[in-house]
Amino acid sequence: MIEMQSSMLSHASFEAAAADFATRLAVMFRASRVSIGILNRGASRVMAVSHGVTVDFRQELMALIAAAMDEAIDQAASIVYPDVGTQPRIVIAHAALISRHGGSAVSVPLVENGRMVGAVTLERHGQEHFIADDVAGCVQVLQTLSPVLLLKRSSERSLAAHAAGALAGARRGLWAAGPARKMAAALGAASLLAAVAVPLPYRINAPVRLEGAVQLALTAPDDGYIQQVAVRPGDPVKAGQTLAQLAQQDLQLERSKAESELAQYESSYGMALAQADRSMLVSYQAKASGARSRIDLISRQIERAQIVAPFDGVVISGDLSQSLGAPVQKGNPLLVVAPHDSYRLIVEVDERDIADLSAGAAGRMRLTALPDQSLSFAVERIAPVAVSRDGRHFFEAEGRLDSGAAAIRPGLEGIARIDAPARSLASMLGHRVHAWLRLSLWSLGWWS
Repeated sequence: MIEMQSSMLSHASFEAAAADFATRLAVMFRASRVSIGILNRGASRVMAVSHGVTVDFRQELMALIAAAMDEAIDQAASIVYPDVGTQPRIVIAHAALISRHGGSAVSVPLVENGRMVGAVTLERHGQEHFIADDVAGCVQVLQTLSPVLLLKRSSERSLAAHAAGALAGARRGLWAAGPARKMAAALGAASLLAAVAVPLPYRINAPVRLEGAVQLALTAPDDGYIQQVAVRPGDPVKAGQTLAQLAQQDLQLERSKAESELAQYESSYGMALAQADRSMLVSYQAKASGARSRIDLISRQIERAQIVAPFDGVVISGDLSQSLGAPVQKGNPLLVVAPHDSYRLIVEVDERDIADLSAGAAGRMRLTALPDQSLSFAVERIAPVAVSRDGRHFFEAEGRLDSGAAAIRPGLEGIARIDAPARSLASMLGHRVHAWLRLSLWSLGWWS
């Protein structure tokens, strides 16, 4: 315990001291993981985990550990799960924590000046569980060493206090400095004033992708099987060119059957006409008409089995070369074709920058495939609905190219820079932090 106290005091920060203390507790009590939490606004917050594990408050595991700590703090008692014969306690959060890996868990509150300030949670994964002696030993160690840990925490001043002290020291040093240092300070103040007051050109940087002005999806006309594929994504196509073909054997057999039936009905119709049998004449005439309709329908299905290009363009998606013989259902998308000489840009503008963007704004972009060419464009439309994708929240702005390049193709991606209202250098560097701070303070009720 003396060595643990000495080790804690040797660290410069509370987090480092707490992590060291947690690791030594894990070794002492053969725990798989030890977590130390501090009460923050009425709820526990995990500050350190043993064995050098990085604390990420967004993880579900950290939330489960914090809930177990709250359970011990709310009941003002040490909690063991599974129970080892002590007084019955509420152990819902501990049961949820242990359900991840199995084993056993102990949570012991931290007390400072008669009030609960945090808790320590120990976990054992596997068959070995905590017993009453383990709990008693853990309580004894924490009663002896937790005051040192909490003193370490209370000795750390806030960032605001550090900043105020540094500013006061700098002011005293400036008054005692010579002319050269005072001149340097004046130049620094003038530069800072210019950074705050002088407006500079500002541009919004955002990812951009290139799409065809028209993207036509060619779908399966009927249920069937892919028999032949003539193109792959990236291939240029001409209007009327056959791109893919579905199997037609079944349709050919059906048409042959219908043609045979039509011939039979027409022969029977002729016999009924020769015998002047009006009832049979009408019957075979109707059957022949139905057979002709089926033949026409099957013929159109055979024609639709040929997937043809609707216009000159390029195939941008739909690689069917590895799907020969695969079944398709009616309406399934097979290929997507876009014109090769008409494009539109989609700029993914972050929601924090959308207020600075307006329709008609000019911009330039560079594509990943063409990093040496800068293409100019104009913003034509800003989508009124936000899009969430890959953890990002953005608005899509549609743009029109002022001039194209021979090597551009639909599907290329790059970076766009769009002109926005001028702002100072300080605003450019800190406007997002300022917006985040205002929103955070407003959500806490500290900003009207």
